[in-house]
Amino acid sequence: MSFTLHGRGVSGGIAIGRALLMSHATLEVSHLTVAPRMVDKEIARFDAAVRVVKEELEAMKGATEHAPAELSAFIDIHTMFLEDPELIDKPREIIRERRCNAEWALVQQMEHLVRQFEQFDDVYLRERKLDVRQVVERVIKELLGHPSRAVMRAGKGVKEEQLIVVAHDLSPADVITFKEHRFASFITDVGGATSHTAILARSMAIPSVVGMENARSLIRDGELLIVDGQRGVVIVNPDPRVLDEYKLRKNQIELEETKLKRLKTAKSQTIDGVQVQLFANIELPGDIPEALEGGAEGVGLFRTEFLFLDRGDMPDEREQYEAYKRVVKGMAGRPVTIRTFDLGNDKDLRPDSSFGDRVKTNPALGRRAIRLSLAEPQMFQTQLRAILRASKYGPIKLLIPMLAHAHEIDQTLAALEQAKSSLRGEKITFDENIEVGGMIEIPAAALAIGLFLRRLDFLSIGTNDLIQYTLAIDRSDEQVSSLYDPLHPAVLMLLAHTITSAEKVGVPVSVCGEMAGDPKLTRLFLGMGLRIFSMHPSQILKVKNRVLKADVSDIAPTVRRMLRLEEPGKLREALEKLNAS
Repeated sequence: MSFTLHGRGVSGGIAIGRALLMSHATLEVSHLTVAPRMVDKEIARFDAAVRVVKEELEAMKGATEHAPAELSAFIDIHTMFLEDPELIDKPREIIRERRCNAEWALVQQMEHLVRQFEQFDDVYLRERKLDVRQVVERVIKELLGHPSRAVMRAGKGVKEEQLIVVAHDLSPADVITFKEHRFASFITDVGGATSHTAILARSMAIPSVVGMENARSLIRDGELLIVDGQRGVVIVNPDPRVLDEYKLRKNQIELEETKLKRLKTAKSQTIDGVQVQLFANIELPGDIPEALEGGAEGVGLFRTEFLFLDRGDMPDEREQYEAYKRVVKGMAGRPVTIRTFDLGNDKDLRPDSSFGDRVKTNPALGRRAIRLSLAEPQMFQTQLRAILRASKYGPIKLLIPMLAHAHEIDQTLAALEQAKSSLRGEKITFDENIEVGGMIEIPAAALAIGLFLRRLDFLSIGTNDLIQYTLAIDRSDEQVSSLYDPLHPAVLMLLAHTITSAEKVGVPVSVCGEMAGDPKLTRLFLGMGLRIFSMHPSQILKVKNRVLKADVSDIAPTVRRMLRLEEPGKLREALEKLNAS
């Protein structure tokens, strides 16, 4: 019987293959009563299991060298949980007080902690309940004498690249193990954009759908599956007509990707000779190879806050300096734009970190980004000094996030001068003329753009937040996600106003949000006058392909007419015609 399941597509493309079910341990354990004289031995058994799992995690750290950098952080999280008194000490108390077996005591405490995590407003923090479950599962397996590695058995004659892993969830250990394999796809019952599966799938450029709720229980081993990572759809036992249609789509996608690779060295300019710069957005130094493979002309946005996440302390100056230096040297003379950290909103610090308690409820409208940096001058100085020190290795630009007031720029420039002065006093070399730019992501900044053009060397439009703030929509809230509309007339007006205003006074302006990497919007932006795009490395060649086929002299008048339209439906029709021309 054929049926369709829906989840969250976290890595695009199409995969067709046979289901490979991954076995997983159950957390439904028996409640046993322990004799008084055996209580100490039961606690010792629990401690021994925790110790073994800790050693396994330590061993795994050495296996992350060629895995995505974030996976090492996830392993650190699991290790941290194994040292957390709330998860480790409490079960000992339960064993002693209730004279119960270690497995039951641990699961009781796990359920208590999971309920606490479910209360968090932040999506990223809520997802950490999955890490708690995975850690507990590993300890339970050890207590029960089961192997801690995932067990999978493929059918005879089936190649790995024809297999689609179906799991309730994947732990960091599973993910690291899978880096050595060539599976066609992964699908899981749980998880989101920050889950281990999502990170792995994106790093391996394979289709993946997560958050499917009950795929593991509905799909049988060996069943034929189609995974559509773009639409977040999995088709089980497709009928021949649907299968043929998807095979054709899959071949077309693969053919297009092969053709796109030929454009890597092509000069990025339109038919009528307009030069367009295509940069990469990165989150960690490990993203540099992918950026270069995509043909990036530089880094248009280095989101430094990812260096700060999943830890209880702040990275010191040397650690930050080494990360920035690695990126600059890796880009080999290409410009690198480093954004000061944008903590808050969907990228909170851990609650137990030294600054975690300073980001309050509704952080999207609170003390985040440059507001937090200016409120924590010592932390800000550490980052500014590290960035300046790295500037001697190549061209660096400094980008200030979430600007709304002119005084925020003035205070930032004063802080930068303070950092420069301290480095001069220590006779440390740096780029004295480092350029400073600002993010335009608040409507107030776009409307009062003159304040920023007079003070800054360049601008970068962050469309993700600009849309969120313009339409009063929390982009992490699934209940209103359908209202998140990049083509809303108000959004387009703000974009056009910012780009035109910057162009008039000769200040470079780029777009670095998700809109920049959408090929369907490339012609629209070119018609608005945008000449600098920054996006995820995987999108660069797709956007370049659109640039090479565009004629700005022909597009610009059409776009000007489009911007006068107020009906979303008519705007979309006009966009379709623009892309078809």
